[in-house]
Amino acid sequence: MIRCLASFLALGVLSVGAQSSWPQFRGPGGLGIGTGSPPTEFDAEKNVVWKVEVPRGHSSPCLVAGKIFLTGQEGEKLVTLCLDQGSGKELWRAVAPAAKLETTHRIGSPAAPTPCTDGERVYVYFGSFGLIAYDFDGGVVWKKELPAPLVEFGTGASPILADGKIIVVADQDMGSHLLALDARTGAQVWRTERAEFRRSFSTPFLWEHDGMAEIIVAGSLWVRSYEVKDGRERWSSRGMARVSNASPVAGDGLLIVSSWNVGGDEGDRVKMEPFGPFAATYDTDKDGTLSRDEFPAGKVKDRFSQMDADKDGLVTRAEYEVMSDMFDQAVNQIFAIKPNGYGDITETHVAWKVDKHLPYVSSPLFYDGRVYTIKNGGLASCYDAKTGAQHYQAERMDASGDYYSSAVAADGRIYVASQRGTVVVMAAGDALKILARNDLREPIFATPAILDGRIYLRTEKHLFVFGQ
Repeated sequence: MIRCLASFLALGVLSVGAQSSWPQFRGPGGLGIGTGSPPTEFDAEKNVVWKVEVPRGHSSPCLVAGKIFLTGQEGEKLVTLCLDQGSGKELWRAVAPAAKLETTHRIGSPAAPTPCTDGERVYVYFGSFGLIAYDFDGGVVWKKELPAPLVEFGTGASPILADGKIIVVADQDMGSHLLALDARTGAQVWRTERAEFRRSFSTPFLWEHDGMAEIIVAGSLWVRSYEVKDGRERWSSRGMARVSNASPVAGDGLLIVSSWNVGGDEGDRVKMEPFGPFAATYDTDKDGTLSRDEFPAGKVKDRFSQMDADKDGLVTRAEYEVMSDMFDQAVNQIFAIKPNGYGDITETHVAWKVDKHLPYVSSPLFYDGRVYTIKNGGLASCYDAKTGAQHYQAERMDASGDYYSSAVAADGRIYVASQRGTVVVMAAGDALKILARNDLREPIFATPAILDGRIYLRTEKHLFVFGQ
């Protein structure tokens, strides 16, 4: 009996180890929920299992089969790294065949999308090149060159896997689309145009419920659902900002979507004058279009590059009016959507919504029946997932700065990292309780991974692993 018990336990440990992974942005299912009991307190010296220098980049660690996959930028090269999960030793490094690096935001990176894996291969996406599938020894299985998205801030959305397909969303200022490639061959399975959508940076989310799965894409003005099999649209809901950055999440049978951008709050609406009178005043060369210099200073001129969809340096009447409509229709809110909708579900399937103290880039977290959000400035909010009832709202974590990393959770604790390098650890619950503030003294943009009681955290220059 003892021998049988020992064998059973050994098999159980092996089974857990074989299945334990963090396979994409925000881990299994894109939910941001880890395993084990990670430490509460840590810094550059405390509870460090190991740390290594890594190239700069904003992608998050992807972990499977004892390996860590990460992307980065080395000069003019975009690289994929494979590290040993136990020691941080570099196992291999591959360079993407990008002829030219895409432009990015001043604090952005051309190595922003997080890799994903199916346990056999790792898939990396660079806006500057496209998709590459590597085996776990670093061999190229296939590669698919894709045009760089037409947006000067660079690529933000990460690829995900769905039913043997790699799903990539390319929301840009012209030619937005959703693309599915066969994970084994790289061949295109389907492509769905999203012509009415403009730039957004949200990673798509695979919403699994009621024995089915659907691809959710949060975009400009609308959040939309697509069939995994063929990319057909299932439903749409209004209620989004002009630009979407945060990724959706789900729990308690509801989809949770959040977006915020300038000009979407009722007290801070940006109103654009009709094109005719505006051009009569400011079109100084009377050519029927507007250059950047012809716009008066202000919030509209600040978004000239967004209006100039084809990037020819001029804004036409049509481009001007599209931006004006977007300002008029934009909605900043976090809201919950009920399942099994079809068509326009704005008025039929929204379970609850909140329109104050919203995150900008940081994605919401569903954990243990509650939804948590982090607003820039270090303001935490918590809502009941089923009803949207407020547990607390905009309470200070005393860790100021912007938050580009998304919250993750494990063992009753929530971990959220500021750009300034402070990782705040909160207790999950109806009241805000700060357990620790851990200063790593390096900027943080990447979302942490939590696996088997260890935290894998990328800073500007290092990959740290923290554990008890």
